[in-house]
Amino acid sequence: MKKFIALLMAGAFAASLLPGTASADSAVTRIKDIARVQGVRSNQLMGYGLVVGLNGTGDSNKSTETIQSIVNMLKSYGVSVNQSTLKADNVAAVMVTATLPPFVREGDTIDVTVSSLGDADSIQGGTLLQTPLRAGNGNVYAVAQGAVSTGGFMAGRGSTATKNFPTVGMTPNGAIVERTVEDDLGTDGSLSLSLSNPDFTTASRIASAINSQYGGIAKAANPGRIDISVPAYYRNNVVGFVSSIEELPVMPDHAAKIVVNERTGTIVMGGDVSVDEVAITQGGLSIKVQKNRNASQPDPFSYGTTIVTRNTDVKVKEDKASTIVLPATANISDIVGALNAVGATPRDTISILQAIKASGALHAELQII
Repeated sequence: MKKFIALLMAGAFAASLLPGTASADSAVTRIKDIARVQGVRSNQLMGYGLVVGLNGTGDSNKSTETIQSIVNMLKSYGVSVNQSTLKADNVAAVMVTATLPPFVREGDTIDVTVSSLGDADSIQGGTLLQTPLRAGNGNVYAVAQGAVSTGGFMAGRGSTATKNFPTVGMTPNGAIVERTVEDDLGTDGSLSLSLSNPDFTTASRIASAINSQYGGIAKAANPGRIDISVPAYYRNNVVGFVSSIEELPVMPDHAAKIVVNERTGTIVMGGDVSVDEVAITQGGLSIKVQKNRNASQPDPFSYGTTIVTRNTDVKVKEDKASTIVLPATANISDIVGALNAVGATPRDTISILQAIKASGALHAELQII
């Protein structure tokens, strides 16, 4: 993988650019950093509950769902109340969300986020009542309860001051796991890796790295998945096998790409982005990229062959600036560096990149965000 070059241009360009270079040492990374084992994933949980003990900052009587929830809760304890006279100032209806990490067991605790559902002003200082948390399949995997910490506040009666969002809070370790998501990692003698950024070349290199270490046990099924057969001597130690695979070095590959943020004037490009011969004129600014072919002849009576080499000259000219000649290369970073040197604005550079792409001379994906 070639080293990425980031040009941060918020209103003006930074210092001169360095041409993109390939560095095997810095490009090599662990499989662990670019892929994950399929099945090792988190699950989202959600539940509806009540936060009580608020100092008059709870839901108003207009939130009929809160009133109904209080009535239903009290009925479950054998308490009969008159719904028309019930006030909910000290109670708030909330949605409770959490993420169930992989490999947690019954009795483990996880953090939960508590968010107001009605018109409560603040849930600061409240206590979340026991709330079942369900997954997408409808099963209860955890139960949440505890004090709510908002990290913000709202003060004052007439004129108020608010910090952060007092209607959203956290309950650290507030949910107890009641059901475990079954993990059968490698029990059938096989497992799969999923790439964070699917790529044919990267998938092939990962499979080759694994096969060079353990023999022909890995196969790239598609650009985003590598299927692996667990060796017999690792069947009882799948964790150790996965750990050894994750530490294998590999050189990932990426398609040439330029990412442009028009709002901030930020341009991020890869060192492998290249352009063909192109001439650009915008206002008083002129840019020309020209490729020259040179023939390299072997010595007389030698066994060498004639080799044709290509050199690229990039020239930029502005009415009130001197001509800039860049080194012979076909890298787009030289064009942006030349624009930097003559003081072009970020918007001018973005427009020029778009025009080069539209002409077909830019060999990279141009993404505008």
